[in-house]
Amino acid sequence: MVKKPNHFNAVNHKVIIKMKLSIFFSFLFFTSVVFVKANTTGQGFDKADFYAALASDKLEDINAQLIVVKGSSIIEKEAYEGVLLMKKSGLISSAKEKLSLFKAGRTKLEASISKDNDNAEYRFLRLIIQEHAPKIVKYRNELEQDSQLIRTNLKNLPQFLQQVINDYSKKSKALKIP
Repeated sequence: MVKKPNHFNAVNHKVIIKMKLSIFFSFLFFTSVVFVKANTTGQGFDKADFYAALASDKLEDINAQLIVVKGSSIIEKEAYEGVLLMKKSGLISSAKEKLSLFKAGRTKLEASISKDNDNAEYRFLRLIIQEHAPKIVKYRNELEQDSQLIRTNLKNLPQFLQQVINDYSKKSKALKIP
């Protein structure tokens, strides 16, 4: 019996190695894409920028932050968008558009609160808007309840948010932090 040269087995071995490497690198690429996607679900959203825009009286800041929030996939998206729309309503001149934006924002924020009624951040956002809303829109009914819930839950919030709330309370009439 004559043995054939092992050329066929060597070629098979190279193909198998290439396939294994291809699978390994495909797996590596896939996991890196998943990892990057998991770490950028906010897609450029930064809470500090959000609160800075909310404190601003510049329409450009609000509009820029609205774009960021709308393009994100953060959990708080609906509430943040609602607050920004209500803030924007106070910065434009058209009465019709003011009311339309305020109502749309109110609907979004209230929907978020109804889904998570004990969310102190959402209640803080509502308190900010209520405290500055014109009396004509009749959006001031929850000031005391929101203030109480915020004070009760303040220590359970992330440090950054605690600082934002403490800073805001220094100039607020409705929210006093001891």
